[in-house]
Amino acid sequence: MKYIFLLLITTSLIACAGSSSQEIGDSGTQMAKTVVDNTPIDPPNIEVQVNGWTGGGEARLIGIYTDQNYLAAKAAIDPQGRFVFQGAEAYKPGFYFIVLPDQSNIQLMMDRDQQFKLTTTAGRLSEDLQVEGCLETQLFYENRNYERVQNPKFTSVNQRLKAAQEGTAAYDQIKAEQDVLVAERKAHIAGLQEQYPNSLFVKFKAAGQNPDLADIRNADGSLNSQAQISIYRQQFWDMVDFSDIRLLYTPVISNKLKRYMKELTAQSADSLKVSSSQLINKVLNYPEYYQYFANWIMLEYEPDKTTLMDPQALFVHMVNNYFTYDRAFWSDSTEIYAIQLRAHEMGQSLVGQKGPDVRAQDPSGNFRAISDIKSPYIVVYLFDPNCDNCAIETPKLVQFSRQAKSRGVEVFSIALNTNDAEWKAYIAKNGMQQWVNVFDPTNKAIYATYFVDHTPEIYVLNPERTIIGKNLKTEQIQTVIDRDRSGI
Repeated sequence: MKYIFLLLITTSLIACAGSSSQEIGDSGTQMAKTVVDNTPIDPPNIEVQVNGWTGGGEARLIGIYTDQNYLAAKAAIDPQGRFVFQGAEAYKPGFYFIVLPDQSNIQLMMDRDQQFKLTTTAGRLSEDLQVEGCLETQLFYENRNYERVQNPKFTSVNQRLKAAQEGTAAYDQIKAEQDVLVAERKAHIAGLQEQYPNSLFVKFKAAGQNPDLADIRNADGSLNSQAQISIYRQQFWDMVDFSDIRLLYTPVISNKLKRYMKELTAQSADSLKVSSSQLINKVLNYPEYYQYFANWIMLEYEPDKTTLMDPQALFVHMVNNYFTYDRAFWSDSTEIYAIQLRAHEMGQSLVGQKGPDVRAQDPSGNFRAISDIKSPYIVVYLFDPNCDNCAIETPKLVQFSRQAKSRGVEVFSIALNTNDAEWKAYIAKNGMQQWVNVFDPTNKAIYATYFVDHTPEIYVLNPERTIIGKNLKTEQIQTVIDRDRSGI
């Protein structure tokens, strides 16, 4: 059985995408307003001519918000391959695809210049594209042509550098070639920034740049890769202008976020907590980014959808710090109360905390408590007699406990969602009499103690009664105990 929590996010795509100027209380301070150009934009008129297109049909203008696509407009293609996207209201500045009926597409960027013309050829949409009246798209394709020349040079030098032996003259020479290419690319971007400081494309291009890898060495001269990655991660967002919400309408922010959380951060609750805070604390004064980052992390690492040992730890951290009444401005007080209550329930049984005591009646009517158990290690097993996964896991745990009891391991089982007769029958059927078995039909004895998002749930407590493992399978219990005994 699964115990489902609802992450209450009430904003739609369009609501999230708005240029909000809402102020949010934060420890008595006010949110800074995101810089947005609110001067009127002329109604869009994007004329497209695809020479050689004879199929007619319908073209679609597809926009991007973070990692989601949305339909911005449609236009009928005439027999000569001409079509026009028009509208009474301006399109959101950002990155777009013009998708033709054969699924070929033209990529473009636009800001406030939304009356322009694109001319190209069927089968060579990108190669033959000519732009009239749209600086952002013109810069996009000029840079694409620049990268088309530069990328093979980078590929060649990177391959040769990888094959060369570090410390040799040949390696140093190739490394110098690489440094020249990197410097040229940086100069190219710096030139664009100087010439077009407010351009969406230039902001987009700068945001996509990666920091340099610092050359940090250990005392023996070897590379300190941990320190290197740590600094790289800290600098990863330095080129992003969080005051510019236009970047949320391009793929660059969601791509960076996924890489930052999934590749540059170890997939453990503790590491994810640190990375999440380092990022979100950068955008506390930028509502659109704050809302997007906080919600993305919560949804991506929902406790019942991840394989982390202690996913509730990240959930609780996020709720306690960012889904509060004064910070979660997109939700009402009822929603915040519900999610805060859920975090409270989860927060009592996180790895590294003292395991809560549970006192309830055993099959004979006697009260039994975790605190009464003298064995060094305790497995807290929460199950439902009607749970299919429990039917698989319970026999495994019974077998394990028979072998582990002599090694100082005791099982304290807690029945959920059952009745007295069903519970006792389940114990007899599965040979669980050697365990300490308890059941409280009111659930008062276990509320806000050991959190269960699905059954069965296995926790392990060490001699200090600290939780050293949770969300475990039976075959993982001994490994967790051995690591605790060895101090790992």
